[in-house]
Amino acid sequence: MQPKNANHINDNDMANKERADKWLDIVAEDLSVAELLFNNGHWLYTGFMCHQVIEKTLKAYWCVCRDDDPPYIHDHGRIAKGCGLYTKMSEEQKDFLEGVKDMNIDARYQEVKDAVARTLNRETTEMILKTTKQLHAWILEKLKEKSSTR
Repeated sequence: MQPKNANHINDNDMANKERADKWLDIVAEDLSVAELLFNNGHWLYTGFMCHQVIEKTLKAYWCVCRDDDPPYIHDHGRIAKGCGLYTKMSEEQKDFLEGVKDMNIDARYQEVKDAVARTLNRETTEMILKTTKQLHAWILEKLKEKSSTR
């Protein structure tokens, strides 16, 4: 049996990286879809896809930090707290997590979709998309930092 050295990646770390990469593959597509929807004036569904981008990026971070699977929830704050990322976030980032959770629309109820849609226009949706991209990039940076220390 060979001793482990600082450059050795154990099987668990490799499995965690693969789980994270699967989430990030989905995120890349979701972000592209959000941009297409925005460019075609679909504010409600742009917001929904932004919610998905943040949720799945947080779940990728979870996979790098923990050996268990991320929970089947859509609450960004709970996911961020569960993987230790929440305490590293600025107040603005935490506020965005709280605000974008409204974009997780329940498609079964038209009145819910209508209420959320009334809060959106080109400017607000553009800000949501821009902030989503910024937070996504920030989480990816933290993910890289975490990956290099494991």
